[in-house]
Amino acid sequence: MPNLDALKEELLQSSEEFQRLHSEHQDCERRLQAIHQKTFLSQEDEVQEKRIKIHKLKLKDRMEELLRAFRDSHVSA
Repeated sequence: MPNLDALKEELLQSSEEFQRLHSEHQDCERRLQAIHQKTFLSQEDEVQEKRIKIHKLKLKDRMEELLRAFRDSHVSA
């Protein structure tokens, strides 16, 4: 059975949805890093941070669903 990194790499090559989710997830990470660079977070920054974190988790959950389905289809094949 292929390892998780190999499955992710294969999905990045073959699935437009996974590519989009991965790219969006990385963008969320960059936005969070930018927020964390600030010495003082405004209330708006804190709200934005929470929204980004929630969205990032939803993206991760969907990527995990795709990985599971992809892995299961390769195990049962």
